[in-house]
Amino acid sequence: MNQAAGVQTSPDYPIPAHMKAWVLGDPDELFLRDKPVPTPGRAEVLVRIDAVAICATDLEIIHSGSPASILGGLPFNKNFTPGHEYMGTVVALGPDVDEYGIGERVSVEIHAGCGQCKRCRQGMYTSCLNYGKPEKGHRANGFTTDGGFAEYAVNHINTLARVPDTMSDAEATLVVTAGTSMYGLTELGGLVAGESVVVIGPGPIGLLAVAVAKAIGASPVILTGTRNRRLAIGRELGADRTINIGEEDAVAVVKELTGGIGADYVVECAGTESTIDQAIRMTNRGGKICLAAFPHERVTIDIAQLAKNNIYLYGIRGEGRSATRRAMALMAEKRFDASRIHTHTFPLADLPTALRYARERIDDAIKVVVTNRNAGAVATAAA
Repeated sequence: MNQAAGVQTSPDYPIPAHMKAWVLGDPDELFLRDKPVPTPGRAEVLVRIDAVAICATDLEIIHSGSPASILGGLPFNKNFTPGHEYMGTVVALGPDVDEYGIGERVSVEIHAGCGQCKRCRQGMYTSCLNYGKPEKGHRANGFTTDGGFAEYAVNHINTLARVPDTMSDAEATLVVTAGTSMYGLTELGGLVAGESVVVIGPGPIGLLAVAVAKAIGASPVILTGTRNRRLAIGRELGADRTINIGEEDAVAVVKELTGGIGADYVVECAGTESTIDQAIRMTNRGGKICLAAFPHERVTIDIAQLAKNNIYLYGIRGEGRSATRRAMALMAEKRFDASRIHTHTFPLADLPTALRYARERIDDAIKVVVTNRNAGAVATAAA
């Protein structure tokens, strides 16, 4: 790292000039390369990345590029490093930064909005109107700026949440997933205790949506899916009832459990036409549907059913309004055990294998975490 004026470092955390980082070549091509260690600017810190979780969006970016945008276009062959669900240790402070100290463990949010546009002023920085314009101050590490499949990254102080000593590195990487669920349910949805919630799809966001909803006091919390092992994890995280949609009619069961009226909230985490249709049919009049998955193709939905029943339909993309910090507070207080969705761990040097486990769901992988604690192994893999 170049020692710029005003940047604070510590001999306890020596920082090299260069680091190992995975960079995206052509679609589905990653290379381990040397890159300069970035230098934090004002309101920024340098984070030594200790662990990073693999998200389904990482797989989409590596395969097709979208939703990442580098220099106004697809991220291929631009020396771009993906990965966004990471945690680590603060090892350098930008000029005048005193909100964090060197040596503190932190988990990070993806997005730092421009701070100037209408959406950022509303706290909706994931919907920043200057999205993808770093010259305007916007950053989304792993989407529009370099991310976490590396040894170091620069983060804005607004994206950080302190990690308690009682929390493992792997669990701390899951805070963004929990924060995304929190943002959809509470900040955008307005969920309060006593309201009913259905979660469709027991993937990482779906399972932690169950946990967050239960921790907030939703009742009943219902989870639907097709994999019994994942449904069982959902029950451990707080689901009052699980429904295997291959064995039961999910809409009928939800109606029965809610006195015939349907659920107040449905969080749709599968992203298929059939499950979105289920969500519409199991939501009560005036209820809300949160779309938490990205459909891969056009979806036809029953707009008449939404309009006639005053059902609100909204989407989320990542976290917002500091929901990640609230999710961290719940996890730190052990209100739920997010580590139940962490199934596999690999070293950073073996990222391609980790990605394959996540993509192919080998051994029913749910959340695969890559650790960077052994820097020597990374250096060897790059040789």
